[in-house]
Amino acid sequence: MAAPMTPAARPEDYEAALNAALADVPELARLLEIDPYLKPYAVDFQRRYKQFSQILKNIGENEGGIDKFSRGYESFGVHRCADGGLYCKEWAPGAEGVFLTGDFNGWNPFSYPYKKLDYGKWELYIPPKQNKSVLVPHGSKLKVVITSKSGEILYRISPWAKYVVREGDNVNYDWIHWDPEHSYEFKHSRPKKPRSLRIYESHVGISSHEGKVASYKHFTCNVLPRIKGLGYNCIQLMAIMEHAYYASFGYQITSFFAASSRYGTPEELQELVDTAHSMGIIVLLDVVHSHASKNSADGLNMFDGTDSCYFHSGPRGTHDLWDSRLFAYSSWEVLRFLLSNIRWWLEEYRFDGFRFDGVTSMLYHHHGVGQGFSGDYSEYFGLQVDEDALTYLMLANHLVHTLCPDSITIAEDVSGMPALCSPISQGGGGFDYRLAMAIPDKWIQLLKEFKDEDWNMGDIVYTLTNRRYLEKCIAYAESHDQALVGDKSLAFWLMDAEMYTNMSVLTPFTPVIDRGIQLHKMIRLITHGLGGEGYLNFMGNEFGHPEWLDFPRKGNNESYHYARRQFHLTDDDLLRYKFLNNFDRDMNRLEERYGWLAAPQAYVSEKHEGNKVIAFERAGLLFIFNFHPSKSYTDYRVGTALPGKFKIVLDSDAAEYGGHQRLDHSTDFFSEAFEHNGRPCSLLVYIPSRVALILQNVDLPN
Repeated sequence: MAAPMTPAARPEDYEAALNAALADVPELARLLEIDPYLKPYAVDFQRRYKQFSQILKNIGENEGGIDKFSRGYESFGVHRCADGGLYCKEWAPGAEGVFLTGDFNGWNPFSYPYKKLDYGKWELYIPPKQNKSVLVPHGSKLKVVITSKSGEILYRISPWAKYVVREGDNVNYDWIHWDPEHSYEFKHSRPKKPRSLRIYESHVGISSHEGKVASYKHFTCNVLPRIKGLGYNCIQLMAIMEHAYYASFGYQITSFFAASSRYGTPEELQELVDTAHSMGIIVLLDVVHSHASKNSADGLNMFDGTDSCYFHSGPRGTHDLWDSRLFAYSSWEVLRFLLSNIRWWLEEYRFDGFRFDGVTSMLYHHHGVGQGFSGDYSEYFGLQVDEDALTYLMLANHLVHTLCPDSITIAEDVSGMPALCSPISQGGGGFDYRLAMAIPDKWIQLLKEFKDEDWNMGDIVYTLTNRRYLEKCIAYAESHDQALVGDKSLAFWLMDAEMYTNMSVLTPFTPVIDRGIQLHKMIRLITHGLGGEGYLNFMGNEFGHPEWLDFPRKGNNESYHYARRQFHLTDDDLLRYKFLNNFDRDMNRLEERYGWLAAPQAYVSEKHEGNKVIAFERAGLLFIFNFHPSKSYTDYRVGTALPGKFKIVLDSDAAEYGGHQRLDHSTDFFSEAFEHNGRPCSLLVYIPSRVALILQNVDLPN
């Protein structure tokens, strides 16, 4: 790949290359208008877009279009035919022979051979019984038998298996033929795409306070109402795609089309999504297409007896840090498999979109390992970029938004690749949002390395506002990453062991608990208000869940003690967790009312290092934060764009949030035409120490 274009070399060549790129990519001119610094990389966007367009064209010519191509699950795997027979199909290019075995034939490995087709595909038709009933009933156990070119006999689970179960003390999963007589009937339509996205990141298995794996049913009945009550309008479900190792948090997938059986049946997951929809909540799936488990007995690895098939052969096919396999995104059948997988979750389970895991690993041949990403544009272009993977992501986004225009896609990318969240027509990746991954790192750095009085207000504001223009971000103070064992949640960083001893309302505030509760609220509100165009919280962290997250494993004697969420703590009126829960609820409800996440980025009028005060305006509201550990300010002048009367609409110091009630909510604040900090008007307000306020101009319509 060529170095960036520069007009200095040969102006006429530069202009010709730029014009060619503008001609090939429909809306590239818009992208370069938004960010002129991308002009030297116009040919990169041109090449990426042409590769995407060419594959889409090839799919149209060879497969009848992406709609048909993405329905692979309708023919691959095992399917009941109208006549009661079974049609079976697999892709195993490295196999010498393919057979189906199971309960239905007494586990005879070779009595039902597949017929070899072109392009490494194999098919089998099994006629019905004489009475026209199906030979392989619902609930039967099956295996694909592969004879390899080296003579090995391998028992495999179909990559297209819809349900797999691990019984008792078995090490490996069993493939269960899932073909119920009656499928789940969805009762509720998908909610409309929310104006603002407030995401509750959830894990079904840990959603109970009991030391066990919780079920889809438990989540539906007990957790969904909490999520609705807290004001979240979106759930991001992790660890749903089947994974053999529970402690992998769902990131080592073994069966891509199977909803994890450890929580219940496919119908129970469908009911969960349907019930969420009835509450007006959309549901996103944490989809893992960045890598796959190395398991071969119950995963994709070595499916046909070779180290390739779905993955790159040799070292390129292994992620050393994750000890997992890496997909060959340029492979026709891998594209069919992954795009069909996207469609399966959208249509079979009615998910409303996806959070794509490990996007940084996909985008670069170095997988982001050992890379700092300074923000220099040269880091995002050139030979280090895996353009096959990027093209796949463009195809996936194209498919998702074609099938369900209101669907939402989120990229977990730490690199900050430009245009990843720009439309494909501009040469971008087509994602709707990216995770603002620098924000939680900043909060932890401040809590670990700095005294409160040394926090840098400018640094906080920079981290919260440093995002690409017109590329939307999901802001979060902490996600599941910060809750895992080996790290600490923000509540734990703030209050640590005192959470076990001093959270009772019957005892006076200790300095540690007081500081922890006040800063926990302030960190969340400023992240919510300033940090992005969407907001995310991991389940339990909204009320300062007192313990980290650790799954049963040998290192903890297979204990479930930390693989749970103690929601009952918020229901206990004698504990202070309820204060944080109340604040989180009212913060979300206020956003629903005013829509600051959907509003343009905030105007920050103040970031005063000495006073530790930050003030900004967004969605017609005035946000004021006093991070000073001890200083309160009387008649503090704050700039605003608007004249008129202001009232407090959220006050972190209120009694219901565990505050000290230092503000009178009946007070009216009047702004005057007195220019301050670049704003035409200003008002005087009392700001107690460690308090966050939101003021609304009551002269404006709500």
